[in-house]
Amino acid sequence: MWRILRRWSLRCFGGLVLFTVLASLFYLLVNPRMTPYMISETHRLGQLDHDWISMDDIAPVMARSAVAAEDANFCNHWGFDGAALRAALAGGGDRGGSTISQQVVKNVYLWQGRSWLRKGLEALMTPVVELFWSKRRILEVYLNVAEFDEGVFGVEAAAIHYFGVHATDLSPQQSARLVSVLPDPKGRSASQPSDWQRRRAASVANGAELISNDGRADCFAP
Repeated sequence: MWRILRRWSLRCFGGLVLFTVLASLFYLLVNPRMTPYMISETHRLGQLDHDWISMDDIAPVMARSAVAAEDANFCNHWGFDGAALRAALAGGGDRGGSTISQQVVKNVYLWQGRSWLRKGLEALMTPVVELFWSKRRILEVYLNVAEFDEGVFGVEAAAIHYFGVHATDLSPQQSARLVSVLPDPKGRSASQPSDWQRRRAASVANGAELISNDGRADCFAP
């Protein structure tokens, strides 16, 4: 009995690993234009505002702002940031210590929520995505699937929605304000920011400049 259970457990684990590798390779080559959450929001709202663009068409300062705000050590980890997680646990941070890589895995492959099953799959898939994808690809996908307002997904749609410009033309201030709506895009506005968002945007702008100067943006630079 135990031999049979062990054999089937190994087969199931091997199949899961194989699926994870194939799934990672698939979205390395194909742009994930719809995610499970985007599909559910399409059913709820009827339509979405979303335009996929390449990383070359996103203002570099927008990429730096996202990293400065969400995962300042993005270039220095392999999917998990232990220091950020400990700080989040100690201070009750909004993001719970999740890296951009983890958020990409959750948004592209999995579902919303805090179940142990989802967390386990996220922990399994994140290192695989880090292994096969470049940091620039991870950030490109992140900026294209992140929600910035109700029904508004991706930085291109968000730039037009809030500021009437394309993502390639975003200024440092506009970039910082877009990032300031995360992780509550339905409750915050980039064009009509609260006082807290203005302070947050100023901090993000400083952080974006800092990581540009100290090399923490090198892994996704053009």
